[in-house]
Amino acid sequence: MFYAGLGVVMGCVFGGYMLMGGNMMIILKAAPLEMVVILGAAAGAFLIGNPKTITSEAGNAFKEMLAGPKYQKEDFVDLLCLMYMIFKLLKTKGMLAIESHIENPHDSELFKQFPKIQHDHHVMDFICDYLRMMSMGSDNPHQMEDIINEEMETHHKERHAMVAAYQNMGDGLPALGIVAAVLGVIKTMAAIDQPPAILGKMIGGALVGTFLGVFFAYGIVGPMASSLNSIYEEEGKFFQCIKTGLIAYMNGFAPAIALEFARKTLMSHVRPSFAELEERIQNLPKL
Repeated sequence: MFYAGLGVVMGCVFGGYMLMGGNMMIILKAAPLEMVVILGAAAGAFLIGNPKTITSEAGNAFKEMLAGPKYQKEDFVDLLCLMYMIFKLLKTKGMLAIESHIENPHDSELFKQFPKIQHDHHVMDFICDYLRMMSMGSDNPHQMEDIINEEMETHHKERHAMVAAYQNMGDGLPALGIVAAVLGVIKTMAAIDQPPAILGKMIGGALVGTFLGVFFAYGIVGPMASSLNSIYEEEGKFFQCIKTGLIAYMNGFAPAIALEFARKTLMSHVRPSFAELEERIQNLPKL
């Protein structure tokens, strides 16, 4: 959706400008150097204002934003099915039955049923770590929930630090556009002895800086930060679903009920219906 949205923004802004009789050559002539000032200063400010852990991952965050949500409805269905199989295995064969799967998840026949989850090391670490703690005797659901909440809060802060970095850069772009415009005015004032026609073009070029700063801030970078925030929020629901299911099972609920608790945490556009999930569970292989 990024490219479609960018096309609409560019088409409406520049198309509207030309329809009202604007001269695109003024913008095209001034834009390259104005963008050097604005975007160069924004990049420098981004480096100054953020630690290396953020700046080194900025490119990956941009790719994530272009790719869109990491998990689709089918992935959430797979997660629920995996959780059901884990809970069923624990219920029927006990904790010892799960140890071989969590110690070698990449060779596990259980996890191989769900390849996308198996190859997501963040999710696999999250699941296996808490199952391992359960197998080691941590059977207090309240303490386990507190630990999971702490980890999820840390993950949330790390992810949203990137969102804040992009948002702060977007917030600074209008001011940097004014900086570029002021530099253009300084240049114009140095040529005050020129004819009005030349001065008019120079002033118009200077104002392109203000335009570009506001345009990039509210037309591109700000929406990018919002998109990234939505993607991370939905990713957080994946882990929330795992937490809810684990805690429900630890509280003594049957696998099917624990699964229903987990299903209810999902957003409506990725949440399978009870009937859809029931049909999928009935077709799961037996371990």
